[in-house]
Amino acid sequence: MRRAGLVIVGRTNTSEFGLAPTTEPAFGGPTINPWRKDLSPGGSSGGSAAIVAARSLPMGHATDGGGSIRIPASLCGLFGLKPSRGRISLAPIGETLAGASAQHCVSISVRDSAALLDATAGGEPGDPYAAPPLSGTFLEATRRTPGKLRVAFMRKPVNGEALDPVLVRAIERTAKLLEELGHQVEEASPQYDAAALDAAFWRIMSASTWTNIQLRAAGRVPGPDDLEPVTRLYAELGRAVTADEYIRSVQTFHRTGRALGAFFEKHDVLLSTTIARTSLPLGTVRMDGSAEEFERSVAPMTPFTAICNATGVPAMSVPIEWTDDGLPIGMHFVARYGAEETLYALAAQLEQARPWRNRRP
Repeated sequence: MRRAGLVIVGRTNTSEFGLAPTTEPAFGGPTINPWRKDLSPGGSSGGSAAIVAARSLPMGHATDGGGSIRIPASLCGLFGLKPSRGRISLAPIGETLAGASAQHCVSISVRDSAALLDATAGGEPGDPYAAPPLSGTFLEATRRTPGKLRVAFMRKPVNGEALDPVLVRAIERTAKLLEELGHQVEEASPQYDAAALDAAFWRIMSASTWTNIQLRAAGRVPGPDDLEPVTRLYAELGRAVTADEYIRSVQTFHRTGRALGAFFEKHDVLLSTTIARTSLPLGTVRMDGSAEEFERSVAPMTPFTAICNATGVPAMSVPIEWTDDGLPIGMHFVARYGAEETLYALAAQLEQARPWRNRRP
């Protein structure tokens, strides 16, 4: 980033170990959503999203292990794209969350996101996987038409509950806009075992949390006040995950990836909302309760995002819809593995059709 000419100005807030889709850590305190002071900006990259939404910076670094770029982008009215697995090398550290985690940014404009990915994309010798090569650059993709895309849209999560009517209307309006822009649009959703994927994600996440704590503690046993209760709880759950359970969870990721790959043989893009909520009041996701309470509060935040991490496909949240009282609704677009150029071309088209730059807190 420095070689690209960027100036790194500071460090922003995040949830502890990136576990929560909100940014209310005991260390640092809650980050406030610039759109309304009683709302969370989401997480785990909520600090970056809040400072960009407040127009203090044009973009901020963010990471995404289950939606942590796209969730705060949605709640803060920003553009946020999670790249394909391997698009940006994670060297020299090890792969995180069994390959589910990726790095990039939240930004005001599509252009800046694309230019940054051009600067940071690429592999290192010996990387365990590599994203497909590009036909040009991501910035060039924002300057050309996406062509006529085959777009599928979902009115509800796979095997999930019905969405708030406000979100359903946002999906239907976006589907209509895509038709007006010349795309082929139909209602369809991928078929996979959502419950098995969810269970696999929690196992891998908890095992990774235990390992991360051990690495950072450098042999010291964390004391009772060193970790938030839910972080400690998931670390202990992760400590108990067996090799068999972990390997089967990774296999579930791969099996789901093949199901999603088959879906993208028939469709170019999958549309939904980014999250299954219209907003996230502070205190909704708590780090001092039980695992069951935590997972219930997280469930509406990740039903559309986490599958993209498990399978490694690119996805983006685009701020083109709004509630009646003026809060942003991020629309979620997913493409096949390696197809960031398709997403950037579509995002630029949507940005021109429904500009959001001047809609600010």
